[in-house]
Amino acid sequence: MECLEKKRILVIEDDEHIAEGLKLNLMLEKYQVMIASDGVAGLAQWKAWKPDLIVLDIMLPRIDGLSLLQSIRLEDEQIPILILSAKNAFEDKIKGLKYGVDDYLAKPFNLKEFLLRISRLLTRASWSQKKSSANDNAHTLSVPNYAFGGNLIDFKASLAHCKLGTISLTGQEVKLLKLFIANRGKSLSRARLLEIGWGYSRDITTRTVDNFIVRFRKYFEDNPKKPAFFKSIRSIGYVFEDEKKTD
Repeated sequence: MECLEKKRILVIEDDEHIAEGLKLNLMLEKYQVMIASDGVAGLAQWKAWKPDLIVLDIMLPRIDGLSLLQSIRLEDEQIPILILSAKNAFEDKIKGLKYGVDDYLAKPFNLKEFLLRISRLLTRASWSQKKSSANDNAHTLSVPNYAFGGNLIDFKASLAHCKLGTISLTGQEVKLLKLFIANRGKSLSRARLLEIGWGYSRDITTRTVDNFIVRFRKYFEDNPKKPAFFKSIRSIGYVFEDEKKTD
């Protein structure tokens, strides 16, 4: 268990009794454990504490677990995430897998099974890290370049090659572009974009998304006033449509 003493596990769970029970049993297995009781706190602790694994509930206050999962995956595709939820319907599991969860365990659960799953996920993660260190280029194309309408986004270098030339993209621009591309053809509300892209709860209203859309249209549209890619959906939000993908 010597190697496990350094492993950090973040439990994002709003049920205090379940959270404390998980913390106690994980600590008995020599893990370091922190608890977050809502989605916003979980997102903040993930960024600040940099855990090795996340245990995630779906039904969370402020930001739900699936939105939180999507937000984390926009920045980190490697960290193992285990959903532990009372929502055990087939559709919920499919959504979790689609958004990038590594494992899914329904409540009520067997503690021994839970601990074995945690150990297995951490072991697999350590294998991936060893492979990456053995080959520095092993994960350089984990997020490939993306081309549409004469534009090219280089996610690794955070560059956009477009009608304006080559533009350096900010971290938030890269994150939002990934979100639109992952949901191409699907309408996304401003609240949803803020929730996943920035980690804001639904009750926060801002024009931040609109300002980013103005930038994207300036970068990528032949005519920003008549966008072909980043389109407005009245009373809802926006949709990214890739003409090359839909022809």
